[in-house]
Amino acid sequence: MKTRIFFASDVHGSESCFRKFINAAKFYDANALILGGDITGKALVPIVERPDGRFRLSFEGEEVVVKKEELPTYIKTLRNSGRYYFMATEAELAELEKDKAKLDALFLKTMKEVLRSWISLAQERLKGTGVKCYISPGNDDRLELDELLQDSENVFNPEAKVVELESGNEMITVGYANPTPWKSPREVPEDELFKMIDGVASQLKEPSKSIFNLHVPPHGTELDKAPVVNSELRYEREGLGQLKMTNIGSTAVRRSIEKYQPMLGLHGHVHEVRGFIRIGRTLCVSPGSDYVAGTLKGAIIDLESSAIKEYMLTSG
Repeated sequence: MKTRIFFASDVHGSESCFRKFINAAKFYDANALILGGDITGKALVPIVERPDGRFRLSFEGEEVVVKKEELPTYIKTLRNSGRYYFMATEAELAELEKDKAKLDALFLKTMKEVLRSWISLAQERLKGTGVKCYISPGNDDRLELDELLQDSENVFNPEAKVVELESGNEMITVGYANPTPWKSPREVPEDELFKMIDGVASQLKEPSKSIFNLHVPPHGTELDKAPVVNSELRYEREGLGQLKMTNIGSTAVRRSIEKYQPMLGLHGHVHEVRGFIRIGRTLCVSPGSDYVAGTLKGAIIDLESSAIKEYMLTSG
């Protein structure tokens, strides 16, 4: 049986990217949607009500003051670029800024509310379509979100499992990453990451026909080149101001692919590059990410039980 996969990754809280992801089932005639991790956003923006009835907020790197009737447009732009927001008075914001634990709890609460709404949207839009939607966490996603990622009629969390697609191909998923400068919630040493992947991959009946949905790309390829970040989390530059690049992918992911030679590898994590490469017989894809612009970058892969028939990148 034929399966058309639409794969995307690293939407990082972007409302427009997630909605496009769900709509991709109908738009591209896909019967399997796979979102490969890093689903939550990175910033929480306060919208502060002033005594004059207007509101101030940080927007595109500048502080702006807007009228009440202008606020929905700004909120929509924030959400489409992956930023969360909350409403507060000057006094409430001052109190939150003094209590980092309370501010962090608010951030997590907002992440959960958005993710809960996304899951409900996916269930609503995909009900009765026969489309299966796989949403798993990535290294940037907090562990507390796992309680929301429960299997339902159409939406599934494939993390650390073997799942079977309509085509009969098995898929394994691991959203953890090798260490990064950002010290994100789901990072482990390479040896441990290899054991995590191997523990699931060893359960496969036919590894050669399988799909490895591994958030981090394999090390030492065109899919894992990213800017070098120093200890202050700033990009390093070379002569003429060009960004210094390096390979940040996982050796554990590469070892796993070389060991099992799955039919297909699905990867994210690195936003700056996109494309297809081969490691042995395995076709590996990374669609890249431009969530800040609200642009969903993805990949379509047509599968029949024992072969990849067609594949292409998408953007929109």
